[in-house]
Amino acid sequence: MLRALLWDVDGTLAETERDGHLQAFNRAFAALGLPWRWSEQRYGELLAVAGGYERLLYDIGLRNDAPADPLERAQLARTIHQQKNLIYGQIVRAGELPLRAGVGELLEDCRNARLTMAVVTTTGRANVVALLERHLGATWRAGFATLICAEEAAAKKPDPLAYALALEALRLAPAETLAIEDSPAGVEAARRSGVPVIVTRSHYFPDSPIIGALAVGPSLGSREGWRPACGAARAARITLDQISCWHALRAGLATRSGGSI
Repeated sequence: MLRALLWDVDGTLAETERDGHLQAFNRAFAALGLPWRWSEQRYGELLAVAGGYERLLYDIGLRNDAPADPLERAQLARTIHQQKNLIYGQIVRAGELPLRAGVGELLEDCRNARLTMAVVTTTGRANVVALLERHLGATWRAGFATLICAEEAAAKKPDPLAYALALEALRLAPAETLAIEDSPAGVEAARRSGVPVIVTRSHYFPDSPIIGALAVGPSLGSREGWRPACGAARAARITLDQISCWHALRAGLATRSGGSI
């Protein structure tokens, strides 16, 4: 039985990488008088490095116009990252970063059904709070039993630590939950913790190979393109009924395979 839905944030709730973090980094570079700018393509390449501070530090290490001393590079990266996070909050509060299609409706499904929800991400808490408060209002915390963010999970996805911490906080077994992710690293993190997962593909991972997900599709806002199909089509979007169908399908597969899939 499905008892909790676990939400990733970046790329899943919103296209935060392209429309939020990338924009904020470039504005931070400008605000600090740095000549650097990341293109959309370059930022996609940098996503191979987990964590905003970490990918910034990696990029600085490749630049001839950056400090040669590692300690100076690290301090510069911290300064840029702090400025970037402030700007990211401004972008969110200005309404420049909408939720992805179908996300708000599925959140409402869960609230109406009183299904437990949690956030499981390795992005910073301030970024998560800004996004959820902007779209769900001042009382958004009441809808989530726990938030696991970078401050709690130092090891970034694909490490399973964030999911392990969420399961511990919720006091649930992995099979009682289901995660929604957008990237291979997120899927691996969920799977390594035993949490079944579905994938709503995002801008930066439109056709990345996905291993072990219950279902994969382009958007929670439409049933079109999702595989495998499950249950009767009662709505044009992905609903909690559809989520529960995939979760039940997973349970059936586990039973037939002797307890694992």
